Amino acid sequence: MILSRAPLTIASAQYPIGQPSSLDAWEENMSTWVAQGAATGASLLVFPEYAAIEQAACFGPEVYSDLQKTLHTVAELAASRVAFHLDLARENDVHILVGSGPVLKSDGRFVNAAQLVTPHGLVGEQEKIVMTPFERNWGISGGGPLRVFDTYLGKIAILICYDSEFPLLGRALSEAGAEVVLVPSCTERVSGFHRVRTGCMARALENSIVTVQSPTVGDALWSPAVDRNEGSAGIFVPSEHGVSDTGVLAEGPLSQPAWVTATIDLERLHRVRTTGEMRNYADWTAQPGAQPLLSAVEIASLREDSIRVPTSR
Repeated sequence: MILSRAPLTIASAQYPIGQPSSLDAWEENMSTWVAQGAATGASLLVFPEYAAIEQAACFGPEVYSDLQKTLHTVAELAASRVAFHLDLARENDVHILVGSGPVLKSDGRFVNAAQLVTPHGLVGEQEKIVMTPFERNWGISGGGPLRVFDTYLGKIAILICYDSEFPLLGRALSEAGAEVVLVPSCTERVSGFHRVRTGCMARALENSIVTVQSPTVGDALWSPAVDRNEGSAGIFVPSEHGVSDTGVLAEGPLSQPAWVTATIDLERLHRVRTTGEMRNYADWTAQPGAQPLLSAVEIASLREDSIRVPTSR
């Protein structure tokens, strides 16, 4: 007998970049946000791109006003930041996409990476693939590979901000089994927010998947990296009768702190691929030049053995 899965509730943060005076203050604020997100009934909480930069404020203007010192300081905190979120995931019984931040590689390069942590003490990491002009100027490099994380909630993947605007990345993930693609974003203008939103809606339509955008919001003029932030959280699916007429399951008010939640029936989305009004996923190969992309993706288990980080700090 095959048991059907329960619908999945996701909460996406419209997260305001603050200016915490200490790491203790940062932890207290993050604990409050996670508790509020879990109180919505969501099993998966999503935080935005470069939310980790907020930690630079804890070290005063000597660090936070200097971009390179900011990158190095926040990168040095990566392991403890992930360990802290693992504690929060266990305490609140939720999966969490940690707000992304710089990670320093062994060859001296910075990449922009986000970590997906589980309440069972597991963590998977996705690096951003395609750099924006701003990131290139900062000295951030493109990373990889693309990964799909097999979790108890379903198969989850991550496209960090600009990556969501490239259809072959989303297609590779869906061919590898991704059902939910998380899109943490950080955009300084409304135009940038809408580019990412358009990418999210297009990837959901093309691949019959759920995409989840989580933006930074509000001004943080103390920071040369995340000084201005515009956007709203959104949870998107293909526009299909019985799923969503608009393709928008939920969307928040522009640039205001909030949690935005929606509940998704992943099994219904699977059926859309073969029985929907339109069958974009199945008809992808009807495009001239379309090729299978599965080999571009790694599959990582967050059910059993995976990378572990200590949960005591």
